[in-house]
Amino acid sequence: MKMKRYAVIGAGISGLSVARMLVEKGEQVVVFEKESAPGGLIRCEWVEGTLYHRVGGHVFNSRNPEVLQWFWEHVNKEDFLHAKRHAVVNMPDGSMVDYPIENHLYQMREELREAVLDDLLEMLVAPEPDDDNFDDFLQHRFGKTLYRAYFAPYNRKIWRCSLTQVPLAWLEGKLPMPTVREILAANIGQKKEMNMVHSTFHYPKHNGSQHIADTLAAGLDIRLNTPVREIRKDGESWLVNEEAFTHVIYCANIKQLPPLLAGVSANLSEVDRLDAHGTTSVLCAIDKNPYSWVYMPNEAHESHRVICTGNFSPNNSPHHLPEGTSTATIEFTLQLSKEEILEQLQRIPFAPRYLSHCYTPYTYPLQKGETRGIIERAKQQLAPHRLYLLGRFAEWEYYNMDAAIEAAMKLLKTLHD
Repeated sequence: MKMKRYAVIGAGISGLSVARMLVEKGEQVVVFEKESAPGGLIRCEWVEGTLYHRVGGHVFNSRNPEVLQWFWEHVNKEDFLHAKRHAVVNMPDGSMVDYPIENHLYQMREELREAVLDDLLEMLVAPEPDDDNFDDFLQHRFGKTLYRAYFAPYNRKIWRCSLTQVPLAWLEGKLPMPTVREILAANIGQKKEMNMVHSTFHYPKHNGSQHIADTLAAGLDIRLNTPVREIRKDGESWLVNEEAFTHVIYCANIKQLPPLLAGVSANLSEVDRLDAHGTTSVLCAIDKNPYSWVYMPNEAHESHRVICTGNFSPNNSPHHLPEGTSTATIEFTLQLSKEEILEQLQRIPFAPRYLSHCYTPYTYPLQKGETRGIIERAKQQLAPHRLYLLGRFAEWEYYNMDAAIEAAMKLLKTLHD
């Protein structure tokens, strides 16, 4: 086969982005998707007139000008709302403290605020720590009081493992890393944090992040309801479900790749050691509130956040909701039965009323010291055969939407160098 022909496995944001980029370069591309609709982790559906983000509440923004330019060239900005992020931390005493919590110490009850201040003053004169894991970083960067009150319980709810196992290098660019001086200055000036990439965000007026997936999918050759049964090397060609291609871009879960591969010598046994968590996402009607995200360190229940998707767009909630009611998804990093969910909801703020739920087994990739090495060795074995890994669970990276697009751009440059 002299003409390049690409098989893209998975129609999530990574697969859709790289497929569209390749088509615009004049390449032939077929996208294989096992589900009935594109979108992957950004898929939405409608339940009783309410938009349901099946995993999270996906919004868009980016610091990367190239990503921003590409995105707005492919979607109509007029179809989007532009909003300020209003995220808060629901403290165990029931109070709400604006996010990021370290910039809003003045909103805390006095006893807690004074203890945090004592920690910060000690840290000012302490030697610069040389942290190599998430747990030490949180204690040394924010102090033991904030660590115990918020950072430790909140992150343990999400990651469900010792935070000492999470390498610090993985977190760069993913969360605020302020100095003590910056924390004190933010509190003295009571200045809102606007440097985070999602301090403002863009969100579709209709159909949520499914609108983004559908727009990027339009015009592509996508085989929906088509799980990949085999990816077999046959001479210079790849046969995907017996259809011939020159290149394969695998955007699905790398742990599911080894049994699909045939005709190529690649030892991918290490990927069995990769770990992840799933998410039970619960669609609820909740008391109306002004927030976008509510982070919950309170150990009285197992949920780590409320995503107030009904506040993202007025079209996300049905018009027949009672006055003073909105909608949201509430997330748990574990699998729960409906009975367990109903019991948990009684202990969560905003009086959530159950509408629906689903469990997605792979949502949070767990990064450990060996993770990136495992992925890099897999890439080195597969790339010479023109099989490439791209996406959150192909590369085992916690990509947001903009990071997934950026990764697709980097792969495209590699393919066309």
